[in-house]
Amino acid sequence: MTPRERDYVAGLCAARAGLNIETERPYLLENRLGVLARCEGYGSISELVRAVHDRGEERLVWAVVEALAPAQTAFFRDPEAFAAMGRELEAAAARGAVRVWSAACGSGQEIHSIAMLLEERGVEGVELFASDLNERLLEKARLGLYSPFEVQQGLSARRLVRHFANVDEAFGLDPDLRRQVKWRRLNLLDTPTGVGTFDLILCRYLLGSLLPAARERVLANLASALRPGGRLVLGATEAASAASGLVPVPGLPGAFELPARIRAAA
Repeated sequence: MTPRERDYVAGLCAARAGLNIETERPYLLENRLGVLARCEGYGSISELVRAVHDRGEERLVWAVVEALAPAQTAFFRDPEAFAAMGRELEAAAARGAVRVWSAACGSGQEIHSIAMLLEERGVEGVELFASDLNERLLEKARLGLYSPFEVQQGLSARRLVRHFANVDEAFGLDPDLRRQVKWRRLNLLDTPTGVGTFDLILCRYLLGSLLPAARERVLANLASALRPGGRLVLGATEAASAASGLVPVPGLPGAFELPARIRAAA
């Protein structure tokens, strides 16, 4: 890719999804876009970029953006955080219906981890919702089919036996758990209309890949979807800005709460 092509693609990703694409590290761009170019039938990345620029076809534009969006996830990433969420969801469900949203869910390991926790604790009355920008990853999440490498990332042998079945050379999640999750394609830069409000929102290890203005916009959108006293859980090393109105939850790294008085006035 030429520097001009890299800058064009980076600008596209920034405008559509707020992504901060490091153009000085072309390997990632060339690796992912090379795969996409072959899948779309183009002879080179340059042909793909030229087609995106000249035709402006929405499907192709989003294919490029989705190819460069972060997609790394794992089961029970940061086990302490999931243990804490399990305890709190159990307590909250005992008081009434609870709603959970996994934003930027990738291929679904995060929300499926929550489903496993709830089943293991015998917790009912929790509605699970998950979204991502990438339709291809959402389809994988809906199927709940994972490779041996993927299930090794965070799953114990006990959980693998309890919740998965062998499907050819892969592992399929229990259909009853898969059916608990409602899926939707969402761009977190957009106001989350039509999804309602939530007691718990997870958006883990995404903010670091966004431009500063996009980061604040995403935080504001997520905060607007929290119920009074609801919690937003980021990655253990991530933080919400003061401008979002979210305050840290003591003793829970990466967890933030929107105080009821601020939420009510928003």
